[in-house]
Amino acid sequence: MTSAVPGTLAALLCFLSLTAGAPGAFAQQPTLQPADATKPQGQTTEIKIGYLRAYAPRLTLSLLDAPPRDEGVAGANVAIGDNNTTGRFIKQQFTLDVTEIKPEADAVQAFDDLIAKGDRYVVADLSAKQLLSIADIARDKGVLIFNVGATDDSLREEDCRINVFHIAPTRSMLADALAQYLMVKKWPNWALLYGSHEQDHLYADALRRAATRFGGQIVVEKEFKDTGTARRTDTGATQIQQQISVFTQDLPEHDVLLVADESEVFGTYVPYRTWTPRLVAGTAGLVASSWHPASEQWGGIQMQSRFLKATGRRMLSKDMSAWTAVRAIGEATTRTNGDDPKKISDYIRSEDFSVAAFKGQKLTFRKWNLQLRQPILLGDTKSVVSTSPQEGYLHQVSELDTLGIDQPETKCVLK
Repeated sequence: MTSAVPGTLAALLCFLSLTAGAPGAFAQQPTLQPADATKPQGQTTEIKIGYLRAYAPRLTLSLLDAPPRDEGVAGANVAIGDNNTTGRFIKQQFTLDVTEIKPEADAVQAFDDLIAKGDRYVVADLSAKQLLSIADIARDKGVLIFNVGATDDSLREEDCRINVFHIAPTRSMLADALAQYLMVKKWPNWALLYGSHEQDHLYADALRRAATRFGGQIVVEKEFKDTGTARRTDTGATQIQQQISVFTQDLPEHDVLLVADESEVFGTYVPYRTWTPRLVAGTAGLVASSWHPASEQWGGIQMQSRFLKATGRRMLSKDMSAWTAVRAIGEATTRTNGDDPKKISDYIRSEDFSVAAFKGQKLTFRKWNLQLRQPILLGDTKSVVSTSPQEGYLHQVSELDTLGIDQPETKCVLK
């Protein structure tokens, strides 16, 4: 008789006979549960990652520099795929929720909406002000933030938070990387041109600090005032280009012309238009960045090929930062075999954590301000010229700590 019963039904009958003497078992436990009642055997854990970005179309001096619509998000999506390649073997599934706000908008409501969806890890491409507005809310709710946009040193120093990990390099890291290379090349005398906006002043400050730190000498400084010229019109572009030669006419003797123009007002027009022929570096000419679209070393060509296939374009610095952030989350959840932000945070800050990002060495976070240690690439529009830290710049802990604020200098008190 029993042999006529299908296998699944036979198993159910066997189960019923074994549990018949357990009063109330089915009322308390409608489905079978393994020893870990929080995750039934075979059930996949969904790890939800939010992506909060401040976005608006941005004018640039060159059409080639206009950022793609999915800048950053594309890198995060590729990393989600990478995480899921590993995750399927350990029953983890990663998803990405993308929310956009305007550059000057209040970020709190958008952040709360992500948390309401169950996102406990948020990749943030926001201004420093917007990031600070959500940092404490995130901390109180047990949410980890991964900063991929703001380069402000203050976010890692006096305004640091224990739940905010910084993937994007700081301005001081970028400036130090550039200064090391210029000093190795024995080009120590610099003229500094900087824009009139706040972010231009901050990068100029980082270059001044780098000069003091590595022995460079800024022989002269000049501020280029933004007069509101229509940069995308023929007359506006021509006016700025014509101004550059006159603007640099009275500079004293120097080796390199440093440009601090994050606001994209004049910097692109400096190379080849100066009064005297000089090398240009900073935000124009030779540029320091966390990634370069032409990077091929250390397996970079493999990353570039996968990204190009997935997105149809080249990988930019913000794409790599977002990719690294999502991969850091994936690496930590894999190693801790769970989705507990507290355990994830502890693991990321531990000696055991590292993430590979096609830069020649494993990357780790600085314990004192949660900034990701990373090599900085120096490149022009076509190729990578060099990578910092430069050979000969040593450090007792990590050569990467020669870039940016070191532990003895930090003002950060994590809280």
